[in-house]
Amino acid sequence: MNIQPLLDALDLREDAARALADDLHAQTDGLQTRLREAETHLEHLAITRKTTAVPADRLPACTPDLPEHPDYPRVLAAFHHATGSLRAKDICEALGHELLPKNVEGTRAKPKRLVELGILAEVDTGNFARKP
Repeated sequence: MNIQPLLDALDLREDAARALADDLHAQTDGLQTRLREAETHLEHLAITRKTTAVPADRLPACTPDLPEHPDYPRVLAAFHHATGSLRAKDICEALGHELLPKNVEGTRAKPKRLVELGILAEVDTGNFARKP
């Protein structure tokens, strides 16, 4: 009896099984890479949520509408990063304005307006802080 055809058939099946195993390993490697990328993305989203929630915790419970000027959100951001009270000059620096008297005076009006809206407090003449 000649077993060569049987051995040839086994070789073919073995080659096919090996090719399938190699293909599955490649798919597994690709899936592991995609899984690592998805987990990294989830970590980044968690960090973003955490850093976004910290300033949100410092906002008053009911924030009145801010005036239309684009500096008002930036003024509030300066107070969120500050550890104490700020003067108009400090706010002017935080906004990136040149420290000219006209800029400092223009900047002083913004926290005064936020005090009127109940968002900030004037703890001392010219010293502004977040409301406790």
